[in-house]
Amino acid sequence: MIKKIKAYFEEVYNELLQKTTWPTWKELQSSAVVVMIASVIIALMVFVMDFSFDFVLKNVYEKLF
Repeated sequence: MIKKIKAYFEEVYNELLQKTTWPTWKELQSSAVVVMIASVIIALMVFVMDFSFDFVLKNVYEKLF
């Protein structure tokens, strides 16, 4: 059992070092910028949806009550 666990971790370690391609610093920065811009766009969309639903529901409730 312990041999299997040790073999598993050795395989994981070897795969991380040999088979995995890590991004360069420039690629990492580019990806981070894309994620930040997408997050801002999604936050703005949620804000607009929340504001519009609030506006519509307030008007509906005012007319009902």
